[in-house]
Amino acid sequence: MKTIIAEKPSVAREIARIVGAAKREEGYFEGGGYAVTWAFGHLVQLAMPDGYGIRGFVRDNLPVIPESFTLIPRQVKTEKGYKPDSGVVSQIKTITCLFNGSEQIIVATDAGREGELIFRYLYHYIGCTTPFVRLWISSLTDKAIREGLRNLEAGSKYDNLYLAAKARSESDWLVGINGTQALSIAAGHGTYSVGRVQTPTLAMVCARYWENRRFKVEPFWQLHIVADNGNGEVVKLSSSEKWKAKEPATELYNKVKEAGTAIVTKAERKEKTEDTPLLYDLTTLQKEANAKHGFTAEQTLEIAQKLYEKKLITYPRTGSRYIPEDVFVEIPKLLAFIGNQPEWKDKVNPKVVPTHRSVDGGKVTDHHALLVTGEKPLFLSKEDNIIYQMIAGRIIEAFSEKCVKDTATITAECAGVEFVAKGSIIRQAGWRAVYGEDEKEETAIPGWQEGDTLTLKAASITEGKTKPKPLHTEATLLSAMETAGKEIEDDALRQAMKDCGIGTPATRAAIIETLFKRGYMERCKKSLVPTEKGLALYSVVKAMRIADVAMTGEWEKELARIERGELPADDFRKEIEAYTREITSELLSCDKLFARRDSGCKCPKCGTGTMQFYGKVVRCDNAECGLPVFRLKANRTLSDDEIKDLLTDGHTKLLKGFKSKQGKSFDAVVAFDGDYNTVFVFPERKSKATSAKRRK
Repeated sequence: MKTIIAEKPSVAREIARIVGAAKREEGYFEGGGYAVTWAFGHLVQLAMPDGYGIRGFVRDNLPVIPESFTLIPRQVKTEKGYKPDSGVVSQIKTITCLFNGSEQIIVATDAGREGELIFRYLYHYIGCTTPFVRLWISSLTDKAIREGLRNLEAGSKYDNLYLAAKARSESDWLVGINGTQALSIAAGHGTYSVGRVQTPTLAMVCARYWENRRFKVEPFWQLHIVADNGNGEVVKLSSSEKWKAKEPATELYNKVKEAGTAIVTKAERKEKTEDTPLLYDLTTLQKEANAKHGFTAEQTLEIAQKLYEKKLITYPRTGSRYIPEDVFVEIPKLLAFIGNQPEWKDKVNPKVVPTHRSVDGGKVTDHHALLVTGEKPLFLSKEDNIIYQMIAGRIIEAFSEKCVKDTATITAECAGVEFVAKGSIIRQAGWRAVYGEDEKEETAIPGWQEGDTLTLKAASITEGKTKPKPLHTEATLLSAMETAGKEIEDDALRQAMKDCGIGTPATRAAIIETLFKRGYMERCKKSLVPTEKGLALYSVVKAMRIADVAMTGEWEKELARIERGELPADDFRKEIEAYTREITSELLSCDKLFARRDSGCKCPKCGTGTMQFYGKVVRCDNAECGLPVFRLKANRTLSDDEIKDLLTDGHTKLLKGFKSKQGKSFDAVVAFDGDYNTVFVFPERKSKATSAKRRK
C-alpha cells in the first residue's frame, strides 16, 4: 500500500477520488492500493523554552539557544497553560500507522517551502524511515493531479527547500523568543513581542507615520495660461517653476496677463510604447486588491486559497510573475475560455498573437504566475468573484498587444516665464482597452510648432501646498516588504529585488495580521496607523538591527540561497545564533529606557497598586492589574501633572494641541471610561442663542 498525505482534508478528498480511495476511515480514505490522509497545516511545531527545562522570563537564562530543536504536537492554550491539541494527537497516531505500514509515501502537501516543512517536521517527529516521493503540481484540476501522479519526483530533490524552511522556522524562534523575553525583562512589565520580520515591518509603518506627522506643510504658487493658436486649438499650460513666496509669483502673473501672447520655444513629439503588465504573483494581487477594492492582504490570500481548492486558479502562494514555454502553449485556449465569459465579452481578440513578455522559464521558481485553470467559475460570492476576475482580466492584459501612444510636450515662454503642456493620443490601445483605460488616457495634442505665437485667452495663479508621503496602506506596505523598503515602481526591477525583500508571498499577510493582533497598529480606513504601544516599541528599537529592514532582507536572500543549494544551512544557523546573542544583550540593556518613577497616585482600577511613570507609559505596579496609561494621545504627550489629574480625578482639564489622524487640531478632556481605557470628552458647543442670552 502507498500513503498519500495532503495538507488539508479538502485536498485529500480530491486526490482520493482520483486514485479510487473511496472508503472513508477515521482520518483517511482507503482503496485502489492507496491510503489518502491529511494534516491540518502544521501538526507538529518547535517546542517552547519550557520544553528545554526553561520556565518564565529570567535574565540569566538568556539567550536560549538549543543545541538541537525538539518537535512536539501542536499546542492549544488552556486555563492551565498550553497542552497538546487532542485532535492533532489523534491524527498523528493515524498518520504514524499509515506511514509505518506503507511501502511508499507520496507527499502531496502544498508545493512550496511551508508545505514541505509541514511534511518533513511530521516525518521526523514520527521517526519514519519509509521512502517518500513528491507530488509537485500547480493546480488541483483532475488533469494536473493525474499528470503529477504519473510524474512523481524524488523526495530528495526538495531537501534544500526543506533546509531553507527549517532555517526560517528556527531563526524566527531564536530571534522571536529571545528578543521578546529580553525586551519584556528590560521593561519590567507586560510583554513586548519582537520578531525577525514583524519588527522591521512595524518599523516601516512607524517611520512613515512620524515622517507624515512631522512634515512641515509649505505653500507654493504656480502660474497657468490658456492659449489659442488661431486654429481653434485651446490648451492649458502650467509654469514649470513653482514659487515659495506669493509676491514674486504675483508680480510675474501680472506681467503674463499684460503680455497677452506666448512664443512656442520647443515642440517635442514622439511615439511611446507601453509594455503589457506582467501576470500576478500573490503579492501583486494582494496589493491591487487592497488599492482597488479595499481587501486586506489576508482576505485576498484566503480567497485565492479557496479558489485554488475549487480548482479555479493555479497555486496562489507564488512569488513569480512569469510562466514557462510549456504553459504558454496553453494560453490561446485559456484566452478563448476567458473570452466566452460574459464579463470579458469582446475583450479577447482571437486574431492577436499573445505577447511573450510574461514568458520566461528562468524566472519561474517553485510555481509559475497566477492563472485561471479553465474550470467554470460557478456560484462564487461577490468577493470571490472579484479576485477570480482580477486574475482573468490580468491574463487578457498580459497577452494583449502593447499600447502605443503619440505624445507631445509643448514648451512656451511668456514674460520670461516658461510654461509647459503635455498631451497624448492613443494610436493602438492594446492592453489598456481591457479595462477601458484608453478612454481615460487621451489628452488633446495641439499642432503647435517651434516659433508659433499663441494668443492668451486667460491667465491664472493658484496656491498649492506641499504634501507629505501618505501613511502606509496594506498595498504600499506589501511593496515595501517586497523590496526591503526601497521604493521601486518598475515591475521587472521589483521582481528582480524579490529575494532581498522581507517575508515571502506566503507569509506577508500573516505578518501584517500579527501586528494588528498584538496591538501594534490599527486600520484607519485604508491607512495603517501605529498604536501608542507600537510607537513605544519603535522608540526603543528603531536604532537597533532588530528593526533594520535591509538586514532582514539579506537574511531572506540567504534563505533563498539555501533553497538553491548555494549556501549550507549550518552557516546561516551560526549567523543567526551570533545575532541572537547580540540582540539579546542589546535589548536587555534597554532597562534605562524603561526606568520608572513613583507617581504617588494609587491605581484607579485595582486600588492596591501604585502607578509608576515610565518613558512612554504610566503603569500599575500590581502584577495582577498592570493597568497601562500611554502618555501619547493624538500626537500630544501628556505631562506628569496632566497624568496625575487623570489618575486622581478620572479626567484631565480641557487640553489643547491634539491632532486628529487627518491632521486637524482639536481640544478635549482625556478621561477614563468604565473599563479604564482613555477616551476623549469634547466640550459642549455653546449655541448662538445661549451665547446671546449670557451676553445680556
